[in-house]
Amino acid sequence: MDTPHIIQEALQSAVDDGVFPGAQLAVRLGGDLQCVAVAGRLSSEPPGLPVQPTTLYDLASLTKPLATVTSVLLLIQRGKIGLEDPVQRVLVELEGAPIGLVTVRDLVTHRSGLPGWRPFYERFDAQGIVPGLSGENRLVKQRVLQLIRDEPLIYTCGERSVYSDLGFILLGFLVEHLSGMALDLWCTETILRPLGADPLTFCPISESTQQAVTHQKVDPSQVAPTEWDEWRHRYLHGEVHDENAAMLGGVAGHAGLFGTAESVLAVSGAWLRGYHGKESILDEKLVRQFTIRQDSAAQSSWALGWDTPSALSSSGSCFSERSFGHLGYTGTSLWIDPLRELEVVLLSNRVHPSRRNEKIKTFRPLIHNLVYQEYLSAG
Repeated sequence: MDTPHIIQEALQSAVDDGVFPGAQLAVRLGGDLQCVAVAGRLSSEPPGLPVQPTTLYDLASLTKPLATVTSVLLLIQRGKIGLEDPVQRVLVELEGAPIGLVTVRDLVTHRSGLPGWRPFYERFDAQGIVPGLSGENRLVKQRVLQLIRDEPLIYTCGERSVYSDLGFILLGFLVEHLSGMALDLWCTETILRPLGADPLTFCPISESTQQAVTHQKVDPSQVAPTEWDEWRHRYLHGEVHDENAAMLGGVAGHAGLFGTAESVLAVSGAWLRGYHGKESILDEKLVRQFTIRQDSAAQSSWALGWDTPSALSSSGSCFSERSFGHLGYTGTSLWIDPLRELEVVLLSNRVHPSRRNEKIKTFRPLIHNLVYQEYLSAG
């Protein structure tokens, strides 16, 4: 399984140009793995080991579709919740607040009225402990739920779309309430383990008891680092980059997953097989409902927890209009074209050594166009 020269050259050029220290690219077509290409090193300051297909990356917001949206679909499939149910039906702490009346659909389509982000972590110390509380994760979650409840909506629900981490933090809490399990344990038992999505995991190098239950501890030398964090006063290596996810113990509905390109494909494949009515843990009707762009006053590109190609899409200019995908802030992406049965995963740590590096915005459409032309244009 050789990587086409033009793709390997593009990845290496991106490393040379400082787009990222290193990266993985996995391409699957018609269910057959075409390539797992790697380039560069785990870090640039200081120079790290060469990237391998087994290198784990902080997936950032790929957590949203891979863990949270997949979980929501499974819970709908099991009759636990409906898209039109108000979130206060499950999160009773939200009753009486405007956010309590928004529906599950509003949250997954980013049209709830919530702002995109707030630095809630600044109210906690770097160990995720609220001043005056014991530091128990349960109490931290209660405090964060209260903070979101008290957050004024910045627009009327449904009138527009604002990509919101806060909405997905709520969805993570909703999954935990409905399943009666911690989000990482639920995901491991119902998604990751059944799909063989190893080593896709939260908190890969954690020492905690719960993490020992959900996965084997990962060698830190296999994990690509991100950057120095001013809040935690340390270099992040195997710890989630997102501060609000760190505040929640590294497990949240909006961020926290780590994995390899091939382990991302394990979950991606369940969505693609479900789309075509093949054997999958995901129902065909629901997959199609979740992956089609929503008609709404918001006029956004969002499906249900997935994005779809827009005029200047990170998927380039070749993917069909039925394609769906998502990006991650750390330099990750997943795009799926169900009409061509094409899946493309790009993982990098473009935030190393600094999040100020945004060169990946130019590179993403370029590499997706190259992949499409190499594997599909000839046909």
